[in-house]
Amino acid sequence: MSRIDWDDMLRHFVQVLAFCLVIATVQYGFQPDKPYGPLVVYSLFIGTSIWAIIDIGRGFFPSSVETGWPLGLSGLLLVAGGIIGGWFVGNHVGDYVCKMYGLYQPGTAPADPAADLRSSVLVTLLAGCAGSYYFYSANRSRYFERKMSEARKHMDEARLKLLETQLEPHMLFNTLANLRALISVDPARAQQMLDHMIAYLRATLNASRATSHSLQAEFDRLQDYLELMAIRMGSRLKFHLDLPGALSQQKVPTLLLQPLVENAIQHGLEPKVGDGEVRVTARRDGADLVIEVCDTGVGLSGLSPANGKGFGMSQVRERLATLYGDRASIEFANNESGGCRVVIRYPAEA
Repeated sequence: MSRIDWDDMLRHFVQVLAFCLVIATVQYGFQPDKPYGPLVVYSLFIGTSIWAIIDIGRGFFPSSVETGWPLGLSGLLLVAGGIIGGWFVGNHVGDYVCKMYGLYQPGTAPADPAADLRSSVLVTLLAGCAGSYYFYSANRSRYFERKMSEARKHMDEARLKLLETQLEPHMLFNTLANLRALISVDPARAQQMLDHMIAYLRATLNASRATSHSLQAEFDRLQDYLELMAIRMGSRLKFHLDLPGALSQQKVPTLLLQPLVENAIQHGLEPKVGDGEVRVTARRDGADLVIEVCDTGVGLSGLSPANGKGFGMSQVRERLATLYGDRASIEFANNESGGCRVVIRYPAEA
C-alpha cells in the first residue's frame, strides 16, 4: 500500500465539495422546477463517495511516480468501480438524509422516474470522469513542476561550480606570477609566500565540496590570501577583517569575497604611490546581511577594470543572481575619503 498524503487528501476533499455544489447548481439551472436542497444533498454524497473510493482506494495499488495513480488497467477499473459504487452509496445516503430532514415536498416526485434515473446516472458518469481526469492531470502537473524545480536547482549548482572553477585558476595564476617574481628577489619571503599559498589552497579544496560555507570560513580564506599579498607588497599593504561573532556562522557563497579583495589590491592599491589598506566588514541590516570591501587606493578610473565590469566583479554578480535573484544586490562606488567601496547585500539566515 502506498503512503497516503493526508494534506493532499484534505485539499482534494475541499475541491470535490466545491465541484459538487457547482454540479447541483447547474442541474437546478436546467431543472428549476425541482427543489434545490435534494440536488445539493445527492450531489454532495454521490461526489464525495466517488472521491473517497477512488482517492483512498488508489493507495492500495502500485502507483505511477508521475501521477500517483494506479498503473494500467487497475487505474481504469478503480475509476469505474468508484463511479458505480459512489452512485449507489451516495443515492442511498441521500435518500436517507432527504427523508430524515423532510427535504421532499408534496408534489415534487419525478413525473418520469426512468428519465430521472437516466439523468442521474449520466450526470454521475460525466462528473466522475471529469473529476478523475482533473485530479489525474493535477497530480501529473505537480510532478513535472517538482522535476523542473529540481532540474533548475541542479543547473544552478552546476553553474556555481563552473564559476568557482573559473575563479580558482584566475587567482592561482596571479599568485604564481607574483611568486615567480619574488623568488629571484627574496627567496626567504618567496618560501613564506609558498607556505601561505599551500594553506590557502588546502582551505580552498575543503570549501570546494559545497556551494556555500560560513562567513568565518570565508574570512579565514581572506586572511590567508591577504597574508600572501602582504608578503609580496610588504609595508605597502595593510588589511583589517571585521566579522562580528554573531555573524560567523551565516552562510556565504564560497570564494565570493576574494575576487573583490583581489580587485581592490590590483586596481586600487598597486597603482597608488605609498601605503594602502583593505578593509572587509560584515554587519546585519534588518533581514539582510551586508558585506563591505573598502580600499584606500586610487579610486575609480575609466580605464581600470575595477569599474565594476572586470572578471571578478562579473563572477560575483552572476553568483549572487543565481543564488538569490533580485533579493541580492552589489554596489560599486568611490569612497568619500578616497579609494573604492563594494557593498554586497543578500538575505540573512534566520
